[in-house]
Amino acid sequence: MSRPMPRPGILDIAPYTPGKSTAPGVAKVFKLSANETPLGPSPKAIEAYQAAAAHLEDYPEGSSQVLREAIGRSFGLDPDRIVCGAGSDEVLNFLAHAYLGAGDEAIMTEHCFLVYPIATMGNGAKPVAVPEKNYTADVDAMLKAVTPRTRMVWLANPNNPTGTYLPFDEVKRLQRALPTNALLVVDAAYADYVARNDYETGIELVATTENTVMCRTFSKIHGLAALRIGWMYGPAHVVDAVNRIRGPFNVSTPAMLAGVASLADTAHLERSRAHNTNWLAWLTDEISKLGLKVTPSVANFILIHFPPDKGKTADDADAFLTERGLVLRALKNYRLPHALRLTVGTEEANRLVVDALRDFTGRK
Repeated sequence: MSRPMPRPGILDIAPYTPGKSTAPGVAKVFKLSANETPLGPSPKAIEAYQAAAAHLEDYPEGSSQVLREAIGRSFGLDPDRIVCGAGSDEVLNFLAHAYLGAGDEAIMTEHCFLVYPIATMGNGAKPVAVPEKNYTADVDAMLKAVTPRTRMVWLANPNNPTGTYLPFDEVKRLQRALPTNALLVVDAAYADYVARNDYETGIELVATTENTVMCRTFSKIHGLAALRIGWMYGPAHVVDAVNRIRGPFNVSTPAMLAGVASLADTAHLERSRAHNTNWLAWLTDEISKLGLKVTPSVANFILIHFPPDKGKTADDADAFLTERGLVLRALKNYRLPHALRLTVGTEEANRLVVDALRDFTGRK
């Protein structure tokens, strides 16, 4: 060897590729590829972030105490059972680092969030992708994939990029049938948008079992994606393990204080939720009228299918929309080469997308 080499398996990992955010040559671009909220963050969160700039020379409080306590107040949780991270991605990687190793397996769905296989393989374990049913996690298929080597099950609920979800009874059925030494990770990044009576974020399972954790983020409805704030709620023994590998000062003071202020601004959160509920339904209905299949979503985005046998592919649609400054998410990396993911945007962006797709399909 003439140079240092990464350990076996690292170079087999397909790196995460973000959605594009630009449209060259277009004066005004609508970025609808990253599931960012069109209403932006709470003004109170911006104010708290700016105020923190007066003390950038000071290290953050090492355990994110003020943020954990605010999360605890908002959701009725014990702050001692919460761990915060630089985005939920960091928390997901903490869990993989603490509980996965060479020879282990981690189950995930066919069209799962790309961080799951990356975190799994990054710790020497094998990702086991399980087919979905109607673009929705299939509990029976996931349980069938369990082996003596299964140490983790990743479940995004709602799922990204499909927007589908599992009712709470199904999540409970999954957890109850798993080996007790397998950790169920419920990634509820989009939970704030769900308005279904049979949905539960995962809090109840965490409170009543020893092998379930729930992860959340401030990047979606809170509009704080640039600050990278995520958190998990878990059993005390999981929290203890994760805190042993969590880096010191991993969440910045401006991020913590902005997160606290955002949680307190419930009116802004309700406006964001109402905007999404209204325009999610409108986009689903209007795009379906154009003869395009839309997977029913409970999140802040929809999955639009472009059957290749119709002569106009997802690639064609992507290029057509980009020329108009409408940037959606191509999904080849998600094993969905014939679909685009559209984030619910502003009223202007939403109407422009529908008009552009009307032109693309030739449907009037």
